[in-house]
Amino acid sequence: MGARFLTTIRFIGHDAREYVVDATDGVSVMRAASDHDVPGMLADCGGSMSCATCHVHVAQEWIERVGPPGDEEAAMLEMAIDPQSDSRLSCQIIVSPDLSGLTLNIPEKQF
Repeated sequence: MGARFLTTIRFIGHDAREYVVDATDGVSVMRAASDHDVPGMLADCGGSMSCATCHVHVAQEWIERVGPPGDEEAAMLEMAIDPQSDSRLSCQIIVSPDLSGLTLNIPEKQF
């Protein structure tokens, strides 16, 4: 069995509570949040990009590194509550060492 590498991801809830998780590299940020019981991450479709219930806002200092959504993701984000220019679906962000310290804000409501 190979070694598992972990990357720290920081989630900020709508109530300003902070949840710091050590996520396994190669999984989606949504899966990392679900595995660590981060509140507010519904992830109803389990990461199949069909529900927009894993909507997050990427902290400004991370937007360039995370990158923009693809066309399908952008279309799905239109279904999210109050999407912004910093919106992403966390099921489409893959944990990697380059994202160590990534900060994501969880909206008050998911679709």
